[in-house]
Amino acid sequence: MDQNKILRLHLQKILDWQDARVGFDTAVKDIPHDLRGVQPSGLPYSLWQILEHLRICQFDILDFCRNSGYRELAFEEYWPKTISPPDEQAWNQSISAFRNDRDALKSLANDSSLDLFAGIPHGTGQTYLRELLLVSDHNAYHVADLVAIRRLLGIWT
Repeated sequence: MDQNKILRLHLQKILDWQDARVGFDTAVKDIPHDLRGVQPSGLPYSLWQILEHLRICQFDILDFCRNSGYRELAFEEYWPKTISPPDEQAWNQSISAFRNDRDALKSLANDSSLDLFAGIPHGTGQTYLRELLLVSDHNAYHVADLVAIRRLLGIWT
């Protein structure tokens, strides 16, 4: 198999890899409504804040990769303004949007017409490969936050 194809398969897999860590879908499964906005003692964020941060950042990287009119967000725009989700629908929409954007990133990784090593035309030297690795790394970091918060809240087994 051609090395470029192997690289693309690995990039798709690492976006929701569960070989060496817990995946996003497991980390957000069955979280009770009343604990989604709780900030455990000693931590500056809740499950909702981490979920939304994951969604916003992942979309931002996807948007950067495919939108020539991309506008970088200010730091505070990468975090939700509330500690708790406004309602069940917001929680579910955030999870769904994350999954949809993750699938779009997998499609980007699999697009053989896209040179993964090419600079993003409207970027400042970033490549598609770099952005796919960046989003995977960022997601893994914050999925671990979700697990840590769940452990502190007593809802992780």
